[in-house]
Amino acid sequence: MSSSFAIVFAALIASPSAWADRRCAVPLADWQPRQALESRLAADGWTVLSIRSDDGCYKVLAKNARGEVMKAKFDPATLERVTGDRHGHGDRDDDRGGDDH
Repeated sequence: MSSSFAIVFAALIASPSAWADRRCAVPLADWQPRQALESRLAADGWTVLSIRSDDGCYKVLAKNARGEVMKAKFDPATLERVTGDRHGHGDRDDDRGGDDH
């Protein structure tokens, strides 16, 4: 590994902004209302407990049709579910129950 590559690689690892979630980089003017997401989830059998914005996404806490507590992130423009977290840990935020941290 060249020394210049090693320096750039080390800087990227050390920089939290380098790992920011880019999947929800949507201008606020393009966001759909929370009610639209809540209606869509209700049609899928989810009971929404809370919707908040987090890292440019909608973050939802809800119960599914089986009564299981679910956490998921959604793109605010398309209302499509966003999988994976900004640290590359798969669906950590998209699982049942548990704590955020």
